[in-house]
Amino acid sequence: MQSAITAEVVEPYAEALMSLAKDQKVADAVGEDVRSLANLLKESAELNSFFASPMVKAEEKKAVIKSIAGEQINPFLLNFLLLLVDRGRISFIEGILAKYLEILRKLNNTVLAEITTAVTLDEGESEKLVDKVKSLTGANAVEMETKIDPDIIGGVIIKVGSQVYDASLRGQLRRITLGMLGSN
Repeated sequence: MQSAITAEVVEPYAEALMSLAKDQKVADAVGEDVRSLANLLKESAELNSFFASPMVKAEEKKAVIKSIAGEQINPFLLNFLLLLVDRGRISFIEGILAKYLEILRKLNNTVLAEITTAVTLDEGESEKLVDKVKSLTGANAVEMETKIDPDIIGGVIIKVGSQVYDASLRGQLRRITLGMLGSN
């Protein structure tokens, strides 16, 4: 139930932000600011709790937004965030920002690839992965979210939407084992 209510709030606000940003021809610039703000919220549970708390007055929330955003973000986005406080919707900020980025990716034919590797990738390896994801998906551009998971032993797991491309050693060993069990 909560997710349906969240979607009912998140989608219209994200779509409204995109519509206005496109009208002002700042969709990509706002997207960069949204990405930075989303990363900040992802790293700070305290900030999320602060925005979600009904005990914190709207003016305090606005002051924090202004101090965090200051001159660094597009004034257009700053006004949008202040409007969310006025409307009592700031607690949905993470979902709204994520939905905005999703809409922006569709607009720019960009895909979000979740990359899992056993070790940190160097620049050349990252570029090869971006090219691989482009060829797999037909996208113009790729945004990568990388995770390190030593349990995959080696190789890479690429997740784009609901598609998973498992080229990890763990995955290969699992397929070999299943193949051997199936041939008996």
